[in-house]
Amino acid sequence: MEFPEEWMARISGSIGFIGAGNMAEALVGALVSSGKVEPGKVLVADVDPARIRHMGERYGVGGAGAAEVFDRSDVVVLAVKPKDVPGVLAGLAGRPAFPPARKKLVISIAAGVRLADMEKILYAGLPEGKQAQVPVIRVMPNTPALVGAGMAGISPNRHATAEDTAMAREILAAAGQVCDFEEDMMDAVTAVSGSGPAYVFYLAEAMTQGAEGVGFSPEDARKLVLATVLGAARLMEARDEPPAELRRKVTSPGGTTEAAVKVLDQVGVKDVFARAIVAARDRSREMAGK
Repeated sequence: MEFPEEWMARISGSIGFIGAGNMAEALVGALVSSGKVEPGKVLVADVDPARIRHMGERYGVGGAGAAEVFDRSDVVVLAVKPKDVPGVLAGLAGRPAFPPARKKLVISIAAGVRLADMEKILYAGLPEGKQAQVPVIRVMPNTPALVGAGMAGISPNRHATAEDTAMAREILAAAGQVCDFEEDMMDAVTAVSGSGPAYVFYLAEAMTQGAEGVGFSPEDARKLVLATVLGAARLMEARDEPPAELRRKVTSPGGTTEAAVKVLDQVGVKDVFARAIVAARDRSREMAGK
C-alpha cells in the first residue's frame, strides 16, 4: 500500500493510540509491518501496563499516558471501550493545553458512540474556529482486521477535511477495506459488517455440528467447513455475480444441494438473518441513546 506524500508529511509527529486492545494492535501491526510508518512514530496508551509492554516488545512502538499520547500525536486513534469514551475525552478536553496549538485528527473506533456525543465533550465552550483544530472521524471496524482482512465504515464530522478523511482511510486500509458512509448509516454498518463476522462463525459452527452429526471427526469437520467457507468467499470475490446466482449454479434440480436449501427455506433462514441484522442495528441505536 502506498501512502500519499502529503499524508506522510502530516504524520511527521506520531500516530497515537489511546487504548491498546486487539483492534488497536491490528492497526498498529499493519501500519508498522507495511514499512510506511516507523515504529518510533507510533505511541500507545492503555490502563493496563502489560498491554503497553506487549506492544513495545512486539512492534517497537512507544508507550505513554493518554494525555502525552494526545499531545505528541498528529493523529489520535481512540480505541477504548464505548463506555470509557466520555471519561477519556473529558480528561483530554479538560486540560489547560486544550485545544491543541496545531490541528489534531481524532479517529474513534468505539462502537456506537456518535459524533455529536464526542463533540459535546471535546468542543464544550470552544468557538467554531477552535473546534476545527480537532476534527473527528467515527469508524466501525471489524475483527478480520486482525488478519488484514477487515472492513471499516467511516463517517467524518463537519470539521474533517477531505485530507483528514483520506488520512483515516489510509490508516484503516492497512488492515483491510474502507467505505465512506453518512453517520445515520453507521448503526447499519455495525449490524452488517461490524457484527457480521459472528454470523459467519455461527454458520461455520452450525455446519461443523452438522458434519460431526453425519460421522466426521471434529478435526475433519473443521477442515471441511473452513475450506468450504474460505472457498465460497473467494469465489464470490472473484466472480462478478450476486450470491443468489452463484447459489443457483450449484443447486441442480432434484440434487443434494436443492434438498438442503429446501430445508433452509422451510425454516425461513433468510428472514431470520434479516431480522438478526435489524435487531443488531436497533441495539446499536439503543446503545447510542437514540
